[in-house]
Amino acid sequence: MAVSAAGAIFLDKDGTLIDDLPYNVDPRRIRLATGAAAGVRRLSRLGYRFLVVSNQPGVAQGRFDATALEPVRRRLAQLLAEQGARLEGFYFCPHGPDEGCACRKPRAGMLPRAAAEHRVDLGASWMIGDILDDVEAGARAGCRTILIDNGNETMWLRTPLRRPTWIAADLDAAARLIQATRGLPCGATP
Repeated sequence: MAVSAAGAIFLDKDGTLIDDLPYNVDPRRIRLATGAAAGVRRLSRLGYRFLVVSNQPGVAQGRFDATALEPVRRRLAQLLAEQGARLEGFYFCPHGPDEGCACRKPRAGMLPRAAAEHRVDLGASWMIGDILDDVEAGARAGCRTILIDNGNETMWLRTPLRRPTWIAADLDAAARLIQATRGLPCGATP
C-alpha cells in the first residue's frame, strides 16, 4: 500500500542525492551518491514524489550562470528515471549566504513554493539532506527530516529546528527508516 500521493521527498542535491563535487555543473560528472539508487527505488515504490531543493551559491559567486543548472536538472531527471522514479521539481537558490534570501536553506522558502506548485502536503513529506541547514529548512516547512551523516556536516550547531527526526548513513538507509515509520504518528519510533 502506497503512502498518500500528497507526500513528497525533498532532497538536497550535492552529498545527498549525488556525489558532492563542489560547483559542478557538468552533467557528465554527476553520479548518484552511495545508496541513492536503492533509496530512490524504495521511496518510489512507497508512492513518494521527488523534489530537489538546492543552494547554488556558485551563481552569486559568478562561477556559473543559472542557465547551467538546466542540464543538471535534466541529468538528475535521467538518473531518477533509470531507477523508476520521476523528478517532479528542481528548485535552487542562486544567492550567496550573506544575501538574506528567504529561499536559501536553512530558510524554508523553496519547500513551500514547491509544495504549492506540486500540491504537496508538507506534513506528509520528508526533507533529506547532508547538513543541518537542510534539516532546519525541512523543520521550518513542517516536514519530518533525515540527516545523511556522511561527514559533510562539520559544525553541528544544534537548535530545536536542527534536530533531525532520524540520522542515516545514506539515502537507502533513510528510505528504510521512512518505510519503517509508514503509518506511525509523527515522531513515533518504529
